[in-house]
Amino acid sequence: MKRSIGLIEFKSVAKGIEATDYMVKSANVELILSSPLCPGKYITLLSGDVGSVKNAIKAGENNGGSFIIDSYVIPNVHKDIFPALTATTDAEKISSLGIVETMSAITAIMAGDIAAKAANVNLLEVRVARGLGGKGFILLTGDVGAVKASVNACESQLQETGDIISTVVIASPSKELIKKLL
Repeated sequence: MKRSIGLIEFKSVAKGIEATDYMVKSANVELILSSPLCPGKYITLLSGDVGSVKNAIKAGENNGGSFIIDSYVIPNVHKDIFPALTATTDAEKISSLGIVETMSAITAIMAGDIAAKAANVNLLEVRVARGLGGKGFILLTGDVGAVKASVNACESQLQETGDIISTVVIASPSKELIKKLL
């Protein structure tokens, strides 16, 4: 089964909760994240096969109406996105660290997918919106060349959106920093 991710951001907490219930009941999808965000917004993240996720997102858009800020479906998302969304990736050795900071949760997930597909890197975390005022970021590791290639791929493929705030590659991050980050 091919996996995809769908995300909707609402400008109302109440309408976000209602639409999320409607989405989950409308298609065979897994609810990954359903949470309020600062300042008074709501985000829903679903996964499943491409058709089911598209159907659920469409149902959420219909139910959410004018309360929808943005929605997006990433079909055939890279398998490493799922553990990175819950920060449960296996981080054995961190030889370099790449960070891509984004203006939105949707762009963070897109950046994680692009980074994972661009080079041989390990996604450590895809942080979406929680405690970030709706922003997002990804953390990835691998050899420094692969990390740079992945970060560059994110920059080039997402430059049109204007949603990338900053990118950084740290060639040899300190062990103290890594312990606090992960």
